[in-house]
Amino acid sequence: MFTIGQVSEMFRIPISTLRYYDKEGLFPNMERASGIRRFGETELEALRVIECLKQSGLEIRDIRRFMQWCCEGSGTYPQRKALFEHQRRVVEGQIRRLERTLAMIDFKCWYYGQAIRDGSEDRIRAMMPDHLPAARDPGQGTGSPDETA
Repeated sequence: MFTIGQVSEMFRIPISTLRYYDKEGLFPNMERASGIRRFGETELEALRVIECLKQSGLEIRDIRRFMQWCCEGSGTYPQRKALFEHQRRVVEGQIRRLERTLAMIDFKCWYYGQAIRDGSEDRIRAMMPDHLPAARDPGQGTGSPDETA
């Protein structure tokens, strides 16, 4: 069993957030000893799921509903699975948007690496938009002047 302070340190979550989660009913079976919250493995696993769902963009009210489904038992497996399938699609969309953002950042790293190498942007601008080199793999570097083209 862990205290709220220990859990706060373990997960790097403010104590006030953990209290809020408890107040919102996200730890329905949490034990208390003399009014002090005691976090067991069930609450730690719940917290991992809560943080995952939060990171995926789910709101607290929807996370609360998920936690209620967990308390209701196996009859809610289909709802829980559907929720995670939906959040998977949400996260996949976020990843696609981030990949486009990363592609622009990679391009600008290459662009400015070339500009630094050339001493101006003139040659690069003359290539745009039809004569640019093929897209680079994100792992191919930063386009810094120390790299070869």
